[in-house]
Amino acid sequence: MSPSPPPELLGAVCTDDTAQFRVWAPEARRIDVIFEDGVHEPFPLTRDDGGYFSGATRTSARLYKYRVDDTGPWPDPCSRFQPHGVHGPSLLVDPDAFQWSDASWRGVGIERQVIYELHIGTFTPEGTFDAAATKLEYLRDLGVTVLEIMPIAECPGRWNWGYDGVQIYAPYHVYGDREALQRFVDRAHSLGLAVILDVVYNHLGPDGNYLGHFSPYYFSKRYRTEWGEPFNLDGEHNAGAREFLIGNACYWLREFHFDGFRLDATQSIFDASKTHLLAELTQRARAVTQPRRILFIAENEPQCSEHLLPVNAGGLGMDAMWNDDFHHSARVALTGSRDGYFHDYSGRAQELLSCVRRGFLYQGQWYGWQKKSRGAPLHDREAAACVIFLQNHDQVGNTATGLRIHSNAAPSSYRALVTLMLLAPQTPMLFMGQEFGASTTFTFFADHTEKLSHQVHAGRRQFLGQFRAYADPRLQASIADPRAERTFLESKLDWSECERNPPLLRLHRDLLRLRANDPTISRQNVAAIEGATLSEHSFALRWFDADHGDRLLIVNLGHELSNGSIAEPLLAPPRGSGWQVLWNSEAPEYGGLGGFEPVAEHGRGAWRIQAQCAVLLVAAPRIVLPEVPA
Repeated sequence: MSPSPPPELLGAVCTDDTAQFRVWAPEARRIDVIFEDGVHEPFPLTRDDGGYFSGATRTSARLYKYRVDDTGPWPDPCSRFQPHGVHGPSLLVDPDAFQWSDASWRGVGIERQVIYELHIGTFTPEGTFDAAATKLEYLRDLGVTVLEIMPIAECPGRWNWGYDGVQIYAPYHVYGDREALQRFVDRAHSLGLAVILDVVYNHLGPDGNYLGHFSPYYFSKRYRTEWGEPFNLDGEHNAGAREFLIGNACYWLREFHFDGFRLDATQSIFDASKTHLLAELTQRARAVTQPRRILFIAENEPQCSEHLLPVNAGGLGMDAMWNDDFHHSARVALTGSRDGYFHDYSGRAQELLSCVRRGFLYQGQWYGWQKKSRGAPLHDREAAACVIFLQNHDQVGNTATGLRIHSNAAPSSYRALVTLMLLAPQTPMLFMGQEFGASTTFTFFADHTEKLSHQVHAGRRQFLGQFRAYADPRLQASIADPRAERTFLESKLDWSECERNPPLLRLHRDLLRLRANDPTISRQNVAAIEGATLSEHSFALRWFDADHGDRLLIVNLGHELSNGSIAEPLLAPPRGSGWQVLWNSEAPEYGGLGGFEPVAEHGRGAWRIQAQCAVLLVAAPRIVLPEVPA
């Protein structure tokens, strides 16, 4: 008999012929390991402190379940792999079997990053970790530095967005085995790419969730979410549930070398404890990975910017937060629609300028859509702490047909806002395929049982009905069935479009190269940036840099401004200098109709600002032309 499993072990592991088990079931009288080979006898575990059962035994069996008293057997709540899906047996694995090659990798901070969100199942035709790995060089060359992988926890069915995960320690077997995921991360690190994982700690999915068979204390009776029961983080006997989630984060970091997390819907992670779960989680996870740096990015709908404060200052220790305000304002600017939750945005120049200068638009003032105040000041957080985007999985999927914003916006205005997003001091995020103008939709898909699928489809229609346009019965009837194979397949990227639409891809590559290499813009120093509106739909941003020359970005989403003089000091060039064009979103190589100089007489004369265009100017010594003899 081998020694007892270490007290920090969650789940089961094996080394050679020895298997070790540990599971939390504080109300159970007896836990037996039931091996699936039909040869080995049930193995009883020993009750430990804290409600855990553990044990170690020599065995050649690899598939197992747990029998809890006289119920079950059930899959391991902390299963490291489910080869036959959520209802099947768990697999014993050796967590140290993979040979990593990233010993020199030191992780990343939030500064100077460009994020790319992708869904493994629809990123490639094959929909696997190994297939996604073949695109890593492409992403590096595009200018991406951080990959944000949508949830991969084991979930029911053949396809899923990932937010219905139920075995959160097991990579979704449809995408490949554990080693395929480890190969993906290892290859990314070899190319200088970080990989963060989208994790769901606010609920579990409705099918295959067996936690309740092990303990009634996993879930809270005090709180509710719109997706399912939240975890018990502050009620009676909460220690096992807290450790289940914190241990999960540490597990992904330790056994798969992830570089951090995007935390889904943190407003629904309810915890009134003295130390919030997420504060404890960020601290323990960073301790596990030292000296490697890791990232924590929160999705928080009410934009509680206190999340971004250090734990010792009363925060949760997050590095960044998604900025929905930027997306909502940009979407209204591009479409003109203020339907649904876009109600409180105008899309005017003032909003976009305020996002760049101040991060969130709502920092405690009244928010009409929810009929309450929303948001909080950003305190002294760096601009990089705001993640801005024109697309993400939610905002594309929350349209009735999964249509991407570049498919129904004026191309010239879209190019101008891409320019703003990729040059602003905040951290930009792309959603897979937007860099080449993917025409494929991204619609909500989830392969549940027939009865549950009907409920999910009805719920989807109800959710989209908050938009008056989507409440039209004819449109409601066309909302795709999440369970239909066609819904999933039509969400897969068509990589041939990458070659058929080179102008937009070139625009993204060039902008990201400019963002990375320009000594002024790459600093992300919002304190050195000032801005001013020039009209209702145009504005100017100026980077002040005495060492490398000022930069001036003019974004005009409206009509041409050709009044010659503009009473705005930010447009005045530094003494002895003039403005020279460094970039124009209407350049023909980007699919534009051609750009022109916005200011005459070598950057010091009359102004004429092009319609639906973004132009970047640099201050350069004024050229003094020789006098022409009379």
